Amino acid sequence: MPHPVSRLGLGLAAIARPAYITSGRASGLGADRDVATLRARTRELLDTGHAAGIRYLDVARSYGRAEEFLAGWLADRPEVDDVEIGSKWGYRYVGGWRMDVEKHEVKDHSLDAFTEQYAQSRELLGDRLGIYHVHSATLDTGVLDDVRVHRALSHLRDAGVRVGVSTSGPAQAEAVRRALEVRVDGEPLFTSFQSTWNPLEPSAGPALAEAADSGARVILKEVFANGRLAPGGDDGTPGARAAADLADRVGAPLDRVAVAAALANPWAWRVLLGPVGKGQLESNAAAAGWTLPSGVEGELARLAEEPEQYWATRSARPWA
Repeated sequence: MPHPVSRLGLGLAAIARPAYITSGRASGLGADRDVATLRARTRELLDTGHAAGIRYLDVARSYGRAEEFLAGWLADRPEVDDVEIGSKWGYRYVGGWRMDVEKHEVKDHSLDAFTEQYAQSRELLGDRLGIYHVHSATLDTGVLDDVRVHRALSHLRDAGVRVGVSTSGPAQAEAVRRALEVRVDGEPLFTSFQSTWNPLEPSAGPALAEAADSGARVILKEVFANGRLAPGGDDGTPGARAAADLADRVGAPLDRVAVAAALANPWAWRVLLGPVGKGQLESNAAAAGWTLPSGVEGELARLAEEPEQYWATRSARPWA
């Protein structure tokens, strides 16, 4: 198995736009969130992550200026030729770099949206783009049954770009299994799966293990439950409180416990971190050299919430 640090990925969802649903942003970012400031913080995170051994970088069209920030960093670091980049299409960022808007992103899984957004991603990332995911593919949007979109995506697959889906919502497992069934010209179309998994929401685990067994890559996201499983992120729910108590008993920061729990899944190709500062990244990455004490994995498994409850709680989180 690869060195644990190499199994980590760095995601820019929380740092490349001024507002997001992760808790603790006020203390982590402060009030200064103009474009220049977040660009500089993103570059610091990318430098720190690369120096630590992280080689997978995750962005999306809807993550504010994430692709732009990453492209600028790559242009200024010509020696960095050993990273793999994944991006996503299917959401548009419409927040206008403001905190007080009603909508920050809009979902669109149409063929026109793919055509437009892939051109934008390709313009910024060029042939550095290695994986292109459908962003939050769900059964109800129809994207997993849209043969025109599948045909368009197959052109990327045939040109050497890995095609995949990210998933969200209480029916993640069903979406993963449906995506595994999609074939174009007799070959699997979707061979990368980026799904939410953490001790509070592990329900996609069996389907993701099946995906890995089929030869697909599995990337775990939201392993901190959008801050609920990070130091200071206790939102008063029983699961988050019990996780914090457990971390205190084992004498480790809660973020370390969360990352180690994700890494304990042998079918996980990468575990994504989404910090907003160098200190957070260093704390998260320290889990790569740490193993959950005996019995802790079982205790964490008992913290799982019903998927509908977990996703209702997530949906109610404010953008801040």
